[in-house]
This record gives sequence, C-alpha cells and structure tokens, in this order.
Amino acid sequence: MKIKEKIEMHVAVLTLSGKMMGGPETTALHDHIRGLISDGITKAVIDLGDVKWMNSSGMGVLMACTTTLNNSEGKLVLARVSEKVNSLLIITQLIKVFDTYETVERAVASLD
Repeated sequence: MKIKEKIEMHVAVLTLSGKMMGGPETTALHDHIRGLISDGITKAVIDLGDVKWMNSSGMGVLMACTTTLNNSEGKLVLARVSEKVNSLLIITQLIKVFDTYETVERAVASLD
C-alpha cells in the first residue's frame, strides 16, 4: 500500500493505493495521521479510490485513525470508496461510522 499526501485548505488528503491487509503498511497510515496531528492538521480525507482490497486489519486501522482524530477534535472522512470496500463497510456496519463522499473535492468541502 502506498500513501500520497496533499494539503488542501488545512485538510490533509491521503490517497492510498494497493491493498490494506495489515502489517507495517497499515500501521504507517496511523503513524501518518499522528504526524499530521502533531503538525496541527486535524482534518483528513482518505481517498480509497485506488485501494483494491481491504481486510479486517485495514478496517481496524481506519477505525484507529478516526478515533485518533476525534480525540484531537478533528475528523476523518472517506472519498472514492470502491464497491468492494463499500460492501465491507456495509456488512461491518462501519458505514454508520464513516462519512463517505463520491469525490475528494466534496469530502474536503465537507470538512470546512
């Protein structure tokens, strides 16, 4: 899994690609979020458009990231969620936890 970062209007946009299957790559995402918070950025969009698959470890790290941001009075939203990942969010009921948007632009705008 790769992470690309872009900052738009005090919102971090993290574009992920590959598979979120746990291990050091997934922990890197949580570490990245912690780094953003220490830099004073507490709003983040995770762009999942290029994530091919995600298992429970991937879901767990998304939950950890949203919890970390919430505890810092921030917010995490998801953008461009693929059908496969969206079906996982529905099955696990995490669709109720995450705000999802069709485009990164809408996701960023939601955090203003």
